[in-house]
Amino acid sequence: MFQTLAYYATVFHRSFTAYTTQQLQKLGLNFGSLFPVIYVGKHPDCTQAELTAALGLDWGYSQRCVTKLVEEGFLTREKSGRAYHLALSPKGQQAFQVSHQVFFDWDKQALAALDESEQEQLFTLLAKVMKKEATSTCTK
Repeated sequence: MFQTLAYYATVFHRSFTAYTTQQLQKLGLNFGSLFPVIYVGKHPDCTQAELTAALGLDWGYSQRCVTKLVEEGFLTREKSGRAYHLALSPKGQQAFQVSHQVFFDWDKQALAALDESEQEQLFTLLAKVMKKEATSTCTK
């Protein structure tokens, strides 16, 4: 097939999205909820503005996503002063564990053909590419 990073990135993205969607559906979540749940799990008591900025979300999308996660019992939202603070509910804590684990489980599946040294080499090379990409994006 194609010998481009873009091609492989697209194939891996599709595979990861399909796998993650399948795992999250068991909890009643969709792929779009993955990163908000992980962010709140790693930053308890964050504000919605912090979540929105950290994930680079559109404010309207963030509002709809958080409202849905609160209504479905995954997040709690408490007003403190002018801001709402977010935390995981017990149901959200379970979703956080599953959401966090899918990265490791998918990697294990996707990288099964590589031995440990090949995996390390792959990650080293990808990190080098990402560092260069981040540098070139900042200077554009």
